[in-house]
Order: sequence, then structure tokens, then C-alpha cells
Amino acid sequence: MKKLFILAVLCPFLMVSQHKIEGNFQPVTDYTYAFLYHSTPTGSNYIDRAELDEKGDFSISFDSTTGPGIYKIVYALPPEENNFDFIYNGKEDISFTYSDDKGLEFTASNENKLWSSYTKSMELVNMTISNFYTQESTDKKAFKDIFKTLKDTQTAFEDASKGTMANVFIVANRPYVPTEYEDISTYSANLKASYLKHVDFKSVLLQSSDFLTDRVLAYVFGMSASTSNETHLKDIDTLMSYMNGVDATVKVSLLELIWHRFSTLQNDDVANAITDKYLFDLAKATHNDQLAEYISVYKNNSIGKKAHNFDIAISKNGTTTTTSLHDLNNAEHYIVVFWSSTCGHCLEELPKLKQLMASKPDYKVIAVGLEDENTNWQKQIANYPDFIHVLGLGKWDNPISNAYGVGSTPSYFVLDKNKTITAKPYDVEALITLLK
Repeated sequence: MKKLFILAVLCPFLMVSQHKIEGNFQPVTDYTYAFLYHSTPTGSNYIDRAELDEKGDFSISFDSTTGPGIYKIVYALPPEENNFDFIYNGKEDISFTYSDDKGLEFTASNENKLWSSYTKSMELVNMTISNFYTQESTDKKAFKDIFKTLKDTQTAFEDASKGTMANVFIVANRPYVPTEYEDISTYSANLKASYLKHVDFKSVLLQSSDFLTDRVLAYVFGMSASTSNETHLKDIDTLMSYMNGVDATVKVSLLELIWHRFSTLQNDDVANAITDKYLFDLAKATHNDQLAEYISVYKNNSIGKKAHNFDIAISKNGTTTTTSLHDLNNAEHYIVVFWSSTCGHCLEELPKLKQLMASKPDYKVIAVGLEDENTNWQKQIANYPDFIHVLGLGKWDNPISNAYGVGSTPSYFVLDKNKTITAKPYDVEALITLLK
């Protein structure tokens, strides 16, 4: 009877036994905290954090409510660059080491050791394939042997991972294996055509991981010798066909990443085509009004669009004339610069802009000061008497900067005499290079 009582007492504790993730970071001086997040298809939720001890060790326990899934460790700033995913199946502890020299290595957790071993094995085979084509070899026997190794490696890991969460990733990564010799162009085309074939876009595990985003970005940006807009748009259409029936929030998440990459590259044509064909409607369908407004503002300020109009008051010899940007006709080109008298970069770049304009009589600068108050602004504009100055009170909540989608200062827009946007240089150095 006593034994039964003891067992009854222990059972609840056995059922909710905790597991943990522990790790070691080297060198110790470079790291302070480890932050644990639960990754989901729409983002990451903070779970806990732990401070590293003097040896670089930390440990975080999973409580009884922590279910299986994809989790993330953030170990430095910026967090979007200094993190890694891992699998937690709810049944095992996880241990790893991380160093600047050797990177990430799991020392406990069959799930993660299996996935890590698989990726390293596939990297070695893919390196052999790359070397084969780099050497321009036509040895058909060697070709057959290499791809037999690739196929056997994939099959072995798929068999070994059956019943595990890692199997989802291994199957999704199933490679293209030619049945006969192919030259590099044929192989590359077939590789790309099959690259998304085994990806289950409806899998919550894949949706929550970096694997899916990395694969999608590689498909759009890294698998074709052609970088034409036509090719990019065709690839995006293909991607969307694979995501038929997938939750709209997942589509938004992946398309927004692609859109941001094209907008960063200042490829307005492709970015706006994504907006028009897919992203705007998806943003509206998911009630993501902030994204819908953001991509609309970007489209309205694309190269080739007419710049948003705003009021201008020009004072000269004690007389103030009220006009607007669209009504200005005193130059062949205009530069609209958004700046602030409290912005260090602005105070460094505006004198360079002033110097540049001294040799550009066909250009006129309209300087929009984004300010909380006008006292310091009034002092600074005295240094730039040849600029047309506009005070934008409210700073980041100013209707002019909002209409132009300004997210940082200084920001430059180059306009022709018709006020059409012809360029959006990143900084004054890019502007100088452009005008030269």
C-alpha cells in the first residue's frame, strides 16, 4: 500500500517533468545573455532569458505549458542577425556550444543533432557537385557516382528521421537528382524547377522556421543567371502557385520579405508589381492596414512618379510668397531633402550639399525640416540662405514626411522640372556621385 501511495504522489511530477535548453558561448567576453523565443508562422513570442556565467554557460527550463515546436535563441544585437532556430519535441533536453570560430554545434538532442548532421552531409555532397561543374568535367561515371551519393545520403536520412520533427525539414530539402548526365545549364534549370517541389507550405513547423524564408529567398534571388524583372516576376508567380491554399498571413509574411528585398535594391518596378498583383490585397484581407499604407506610399514615391505636392512659403527681402512644390518653376531640377536640426548626420551632410549646389545652378534645394519645435531650426537655416526651407512640425508625425514615406533623416529625392522623381540617393555621397 505504501508503494502505491508513493507512486501516486510521484506520477504528477513525472507527467510534467521539465526539460531544458543549455548552452555555452565563446568567447565569453562577446556575449552576456541568451534570450529564448517561441517561433510561430507570424512572428516570435518571448519566453525567457538567462545571463551567461563566467564560463559562458546558461540554462533555461521549459515549463509544462511549453509544447513542441520551433524555438529561437537570440544571443546578440541586432537580434535579426544573431539568432538560430532549434527543434523542441517536448521529450528531450537540448544542449549546444557556439563559438565565433566553429559556429553552432548541438551536443544533446537527437532531433537537432540529426538535422545538423544532415545539413553538413548535404553541404559536402553539394560542394562535390559544385567542384565537378567548376572543373567543366564531362566524366559521366563520376557524375553518376556523385549523384548516387546524393540520393543515398538523402534516403538514409529520411529513413533515420521517420517519426521525428526533423523529418519535415529533411523531406522539404529533398534535392533534385538527374537520371543521366546534364551540363551545367540543364542541371541548374532542373534544380530550380524542382527546388520548391517538396516544400509543404502548409506545415506549421516550416512556417515557423528560418528554413522556409531562406528557401524562398534563395529561389527568387539566388537560382538564376538572369536578373531581369521578367524572370523575377515569373518566379514570384511560381512561388504563389505553390502557396495555393496556404493561410493568407503566411503569404503576407513571405511576400513582404521579398518586397523589402526589391525595395532595398530600389527595383521599384518589381516591388510595385508585387504590390499590385498580390501584396496589397493580401494585406487588406489580413487587416494589415499598416502594411497596406506603407507599400502604397512606397509606390506613390517610386522613380517615375510625380512627387507629392506641399505648400511652400518663400521669404525674400522681407516679402513672403506662398506657392507649392508643383508650382515652382525656378530650376531645371529640384532636390527635396528631409532633415532635422537635431540630426547629427544631417548637420554633417547639409554643408556638403550646400557646397555641391554651388556648382549646380540648374538645381534648387527644398529642405524640409522635421522638428518638434522651431527655435534650433531657425538658427540652422540661416546657414543655408539659398535653400528653400519648409518647417515640418510634428517631426515623424508630419503629413509631408508621411506622404513621402520618410523613415530616417537625411532622405533625398531628386526631381526634374516637372516634379517627377528621377532618383532617391541613399546619402549625400550617393547624390554627389549621381550628379557627377
